[in-house]
Amino acid sequence: MAAKRISMRKIKDILRLHAAGLSGRKIAVALGVSRSVVATTLKRAADTEGPPDESALYGDVRKMPDRPIPDWSDLHRDLKRKGVTLQLLWEEYKANHPDGYQYSWFCERYRQWRSKLDVVMRQDHKAGEKLFVDYAGQTMPVIDPETGEVRPTQIFVAVLGASNYTYVEATWTQSLKDWIGAHARAFTFFGGAPEIVVPDNLKSGVTKAHRYEPDINPTYQDLATHYGIAVIPARAAKPRDKAKAESGVQVAQRWILARLRNQQFFSLHELNAAIELMLKQYNERPFQKLEGSRRSMFELIDQPALKALPANAYVYAQWKKARVHMDYHVEIESHYYSVPHQHVRQQVDVRISEFTVECFIRGVRIASHQRNLRKGRHTTLKAHMPPKHRHYADWTEDRLVAWAAKSGPFTKTLIKQVITSRAHPEQGYRSCLGILRLGDAHGKDRLEAAAERALFIGATSYRSMVSILKNGLDRKPLDTNNNAKTTRHSNIRGASYYQPAKQANISRQDRQNTEKQC
Repeated sequence: MAAKRISMRKIKDILRLHAAGLSGRKIAVALGVSRSVVATTLKRAADTEGPPDESALYGDVRKMPDRPIPDWSDLHRDLKRKGVTLQLLWEEYKANHPDGYQYSWFCERYRQWRSKLDVVMRQDHKAGEKLFVDYAGQTMPVIDPETGEVRPTQIFVAVLGASNYTYVEATWTQSLKDWIGAHARAFTFFGGAPEIVVPDNLKSGVTKAHRYEPDINPTYQDLATHYGIAVIPARAAKPRDKAKAESGVQVAQRWILARLRNQQFFSLHELNAAIELMLKQYNERPFQKLEGSRRSMFELIDQPALKALPANAYVYAQWKKARVHMDYHVEIESHYYSVPHQHVRQQVDVRISEFTVECFIRGVRIASHQRNLRKGRHTTLKAHMPPKHRHYADWTEDRLVAWAAKSGPFTKTLIKQVITSRAHPEQGYRSCLGILRLGDAHGKDRLEAAAERALFIGATSYRSMVSILKNGLDRKPLDTNNNAKTTRHSNIRGASYYQPAKQANISRQDRQNTEKQC
């Protein structure tokens, strides 16, 4: 039976205490070992030539008889597949080799083999599970062919965890739009999407870094939702969380950028074409300690496990928060979009893409519009209006003008002026309806005469028309002689306004009312 193995430190302590004259019993008590271990160690030391050595004293007590040895590289590759464990691989090994290693020795031998791999290669990542992304610290210059200006480009790197298959591209900036676009192009390059994307805490992707609950940029989260992936940022001060990305960054800098350092590029497209060529060579380069290459490993392990890409390409969109105004519209880039009137004064999340504007409350979409770049205009859906407002929505400028024409040319002109005087024609529709309905109470003839006077004195508003009809001014002749050459303007009251109240038959109160409307 093999003697109990002790550490080299204990062996040296036994020999040191023995040389100091201590008995075997005292040495055993001092070092916490049995007396038989002390006696065996002293005997073997006496029989061994040269300085004491652990293997010389005990031999390779762990040496096992020759047994079938698995192909550890194949086993290492199989472990990256979903659901595959060392226990399963050992059971398959024992089924083929009944006299093979037992489970504990099998695992230990595998770990000894794996320890000789590079740190990054040693990490356990399941097929299709994680994609590590980051920007390299090094930039590449691009020269403007017209001005000679040198502009630095940023280098985006994405590495699949299981196969180490790598994607690299240059972008002008590290802005959100370039960051999102690089992700979408990386997924296209891989031909699928992983389960998880692991970014560093770049501001474009992570609004606020946190150990447990980092805040993901809404646009980045929108991208994740589109591709059905999860975004789990690397923890701060945890380098192993992003070892793949950092290794990929080193590759980009040493294998690709360093080889391109003496070339000049005059466009981003030209630079990315050169990167693509170097990247192909890198991914097809054979491993030093494993069989195959990153490409062959990708095709065998990662590619079959990636999620299928959506039928529609991701459309870049930005998110912002907005408050619903009292007129049930939100302002986006100086244009106004309606939401259901019940949400007045509430805060909404607005998704702004190239073609659409969508409003959400707690993740539920409440409004969607085609994007409109005309500043100061309104985009309004009738369904969003309160019931009272929907009545006015049925009216159009042509319909109002046609109704006014039935009363006469002055009424028609007045209605046109009311509409064109407003920043938004829709804002004048209610005033026009009020003016035209005065004809129901006073008759079309009086409405036409009042419209003529309103145009004459430049008081083109609903309240001015009410004042004129109420005071019977529509029945008074116009003093065209004194005002024939007067320029008409909404700020000019006309000569009759300044006549004595008695002469013009206008009371002081009526003058004040007219002044307010003018």
